[in-house]
Amino acid sequence: MSDLAWVPQSCTLPTEEQPLRVAEWDGLFAERLVAVSRPGPLKLRLDLAGGPGVEERVRGLVEREGGCCSFFAFTVTLGEDDRVGLDIGVDQEHAAVLDALASRTAAGGPR
Repeated sequence: MSDLAWVPQSCTLPTEEQPLRVAEWDGLFAERLVAVSRPGPLKLRLDLAGGPGVEERVRGLVEREGGCCSFFAFTVTLGEDDRVGLDIGVDQEHAAVLDALASRTAAGGPR
């Protein structure tokens, strides 16, 4: 899914930086994704393998993402077995963006 057509117009990240941000998310998914669940149509739950610097990496990424895409609601938690939980929520207007993000996690695949 290299096409960025799913990125909403409301995203304020400069267009030339969008592929780099997507690559950051893809790298996180490929390296750390343990489990994905969809507790509701407007919510996505990611469980990421922890380790040195992982929580800070996730928090930094979601802070930057929230700065350009304010429709996201992120919650980062520490769980059992050093896992980092990432809950992502959106409003109804941005459900398709969450669907695209969920598809990207599937491409990275749980480890």
